[in-house]
Amino acid sequence: MKWRHFLLIGFLVFGSLINAQEIKKNFIEVTGVAEMEVEPDEIIFNIGIKGDNKNQLADNEKQLFEILKNNGVKNEDIKFKSMYQNIYSKTKIFTKSLEFKVTKKANMGNLFESLNQKWVTSINISEIKNTKIADFRKTVKVNALKAAKEKADYLLESMGKKTGNPLEIVEMEDYTSDTVLPMAYRSKVANVQLEAADANVDYSFDNIDNIKLKYSIKTKYEIL
Repeated sequence: MKWRHFLLIGFLVFGSLINAQEIKKNFIEVTGVAEMEVEPDEIIFNIGIKGDNKNQLADNEKQLFEILKNNGVKNEDIKFKSMYQNIYSKTKIFTKSLEFKVTKKANMGNLFESLNQKWVTSINISEIKNTKIADFRKTVKVNALKAAKEKADYLLESMGKKTGNPLEIVEMEDYTSDTVLPMAYRSKVANVQLEAADANVDYSFDNIDNIKLKYSIKTKYEIL
């Protein structure tokens, strides 16, 4: 029994020494940063329409679907959001809110010119997206990790040392978004009735800021 206790104590002490050695390893801590700008390829719009009664609202909605279809918007990319009736108004106006997705295949100029209708109450951008944003995020993170390793290499090389195994890798998200809404673009279309004067406004994808991705990776490397 004493011999077993001795072995057990010996293993515990040996294990503690190993942990102590690992903790006391010399290391360098660096942070790598990477950025990327991604062009959006989808825009989600909210649109409000109205009618003096349910039948008129239904007719306006049908006309809306025709306008969207003729400008490259698919039916499956149009979604109902809400419906409202103002019972306190003398005319009892009916309103409806929908959402539609526009891709680069859409004729943006003709689309907004066609939506210059009295029954369109508002149009605003809900989201700006890129369909491959997940892949771009991975690329930025990998580049940030590579930047951290490169920084550790040249810093240690200047001291006559080398970079060893990574001891810790921590992902630090600085800024990333697939729903960027540029102020300049929003001010042109958000919550306003489209007027004839707006027909010359450029609503194309070229007039939208790129989606900006930025990631930081903090790492610890063993010093050899």
